[in-house]
Amino acid sequence: MHHSLVLSLAFCVFTAAAQNASPPQFTARELFYSAASEPAKPTAPAPKPVVAVKKPPVQTPPTQSTAVPTPSQPAQPVTRSDGAVVIKASLVTAPAPATGTPLGLKYTILKKSGDEMVEVPPDTVFHAGDRIQLSVQTNGPGYLYIVLRGSSGTWKPMFPSPDVADGDNHVDGWNAKVLPPKSRMVFDEQTGAEHIFVVFSRTPEDGLENMIYSLQDGAKAKPAAAKETDKPKSKKYVMSASADIPDSAVGHLRDTYTRDLVIEKVDEKTPEDKSANKKENAVYVVNPSGSSDSRVVAEVTLVHQ
Repeated sequence: MHHSLVLSLAFCVFTAAAQNASPPQFTARELFYSAASEPAKPTAPAPKPVVAVKKPPVQTPPTQSTAVPTPSQPAQPVTRSDGAVVIKASLVTAPAPATGTPLGLKYTILKKSGDEMVEVPPDTVFHAGDRIQLSVQTNGPGYLYIVLRGSSGTWKPMFPSPDVADGDNHVDGWNAKVLPPKSRMVFDEQTGAEHIFVVFSRTPEDGLENMIYSLQDGAKAKPAAAKETDKPKSKKYVMSASADIPDSAVGHLRDTYTRDLVIEKVDEKTPEDKSANKKENAVYVVNPSGSSDSRVVAEVTLVHQ
């Protein structure tokens, strides 16, 4: 009788501990690559097949601590004295979604050095004459929007671009988009901060679609990525010549979708992750919910002095 009571108590304690155990936590980079059946190599010339998996690989880099960081509370965007808006990481780590796959993007800043474009840390300070490009890679299919803030305070599209896939903003994933595709952004003598805002979503972002795209005959705007069966045969969807996006629209996206994102900045000092398969300078931004209507937003601030 006594032994039975002890065993029953031990079983109850074990069951309660198992129920209260926290699920494994993963960094943004681990969650990003968990969306592929095999870790995709950033330099691969062709996209990898995407297969839904419930759990990311649990391996941690050999030199990286296995201790689970405690997620921080969601942080609001911070406006610096120079006017730059900084989105701080909402979460340090997050568990894998119970269903679906994490939605994420990785961006890298490329700077001209000699005859080559090389990766530089995201917090690099640029100077007059520096030439750069932005490389953005997603971890699955969806709709990508990249807008650049002008001196007037409004935003202009960088992607979709007429120079890339005839202005189609649907991406398959794992295939990096380098923008501008045929030129470089050049810093002039005026110091300050430039802002690039990136949105990646599983479904079209209607507000941005209507501002960026227009029908050739001036009818209601609709994305160039729309299915052929959805398009009137007599109309052609094109990039709008006056695709100005107000700061309020970007602000709404920023305020709505920056919560609960997992953000990780990596550089050459960061312990190498087996999934990335190389040292790199990049920022990973991931929505770990696994939801079918997931969105990811990131703001890139380029400071030049």
